[in-house]
Amino acid sequence: MNIGLILLFFINGIFAHNDVMVGQTLPDVNLKTLDGKSVNIKEHVKQNKFTVLSFWATWCGPCKKELDVLTDYHEEWQEDLGVELVAITVDNARGLSKVKPMVNTKGWEFTVLSDSKQELQRGLNFQTIPQTFIVDSEGNVVYSHSGYNPGDEIELEDKLKELAK
Repeated sequence: MNIGLILLFFINGIFAHNDVMVGQTLPDVNLKTLDGKSVNIKEHVKQNKFTVLSFWATWCGPCKKELDVLTDYHEEWQEDLGVELVAITVDNARGLSKVKPMVNTKGWEFTVLSDSKQELQRGLNFQTIPQTFIVDSEGNVVYSHSGYNPGDEIELEDKLKELAK
């Protein structure tokens, strides 16, 4: 096998991996509210036309910047597009004690759930945060974005408007 063919298979593997999440269905995983109540994520997303799932952690600067910006869009998305924003912390059990105070300090009014055992993260097969998904009411991933740069929220909003048509 020549090097070009090997490189082609390698590149295809990279791009296929990035696309794996879109079209995937949410795994049947229970997460916790900040008050310790169990929430089945597949059941939770059925309540809305679309749900934005934003994975974050207290130690992740870009994650907090993204959620601060998404706060400005949250109410409008709910009212105009029927979209809910759910922030899912991947902080481990030790870091969870910082989550509720941070959410209160920042005034985040969207739903915050905990995936402290990273079950949903593993089920969706991604490693880095911030990681953002748009999921339809059937639990199908229709959009995926990794990382955060200022302006990413505009791309996210454009995708939501396109989907809501």
